[in-house]
Amino acid sequence: MKAVSTTKAPAAIGPYVQGMIVNELFYSSGQIPLTAEGNMVEGSITEQTHQVFANLKAVLEEAGSSLQQVVKTTVFIKDMNDFAVFNEIYGQHFGDHKPARSTVEVARLPKDAQVEIEVIALIS
Repeated sequence: MKAVSTTKAPAAIGPYVQGMIVNELFYSSGQIPLTAEGNMVEGSITEQTHQVFANLKAVLEEAGSSLQQVVKTTVFIKDMNDFAVFNEIYGQHFGDHKPARSTVEVARLPKDAQVEIEVIALIS
């Protein structure tokens, strides 16, 4: 196992790492809409989802992967009423690539985020 860490995404806010590489797979920790400096992105599900994808891209790059190599995502969303807007942004980031996905509405996320996403991806 190899831990992945980059300053281009927010540091872990607990006893965990940004992600782990095991064999040819990268497993990310859940990414919430924190900037790399650790500031919470306020605003709508739109702004928060774009920041989550910026964080995912940073940890994937550090791991030697990319969104195009993601095989599975798990999405935690605070309000399923935001799903259509979230889904539109999600589709913009993945384009024609469509990884497997689970989406779950949750009561609360760290720092009261509206969305959190974790991924499993192949390594180049």
